[in-house]
Amino acid sequence: MAISPVYTAKGTATGGRNGRGTVEESGLDLTLATPPALGGDGKGSNPEQLFAVGYAACYIGAMQFAAGQDDSLAKVPADISVDASVGIGPRAEGGFGLTVTLSVKMPGVERTEAERLAEAGHKICPYSNALRGNVEVTTEVV
Repeated sequence: MAISPVYTAKGTATGGRNGRGTVEESGLDLTLATPPALGGDGKGSNPEQLFAVGYAACYIGAMQFAAGQDDSLAKVPADISVDASVGIGPRAEGGFGLTVTLSVKMPGVERTEAERLAEAGHKICPYSNALRGNVEVTTEVV
């Protein structure tokens, strides 16, 4: 599969889960900390939190794109929100793995139409495409 990037983000981490994370072009500078559930003090952000925010935002953008391309889909309401929960834990095969749950809220959109739009978003979202077949992603329209 060939991809021709039209944008490339650059982030840098130093010190691993207990260090700093920066994003070159935005000035974002975060303290990174291992969450208490993994033995850390939790006094900072962690990769799973950052992944959750990135996936949620990108997924909303994918649904907006889908609705703009297909007139049979409902329009995405301005107050749409996606709560992304990213879990991390040991895999039976060794190492660690992720799980993701996306809770989609589309006020004013009928449930069946919201579910169609949510499914269309998964076909476009690069996070969904990267994870498909590798990470269990559960989507619920609430």
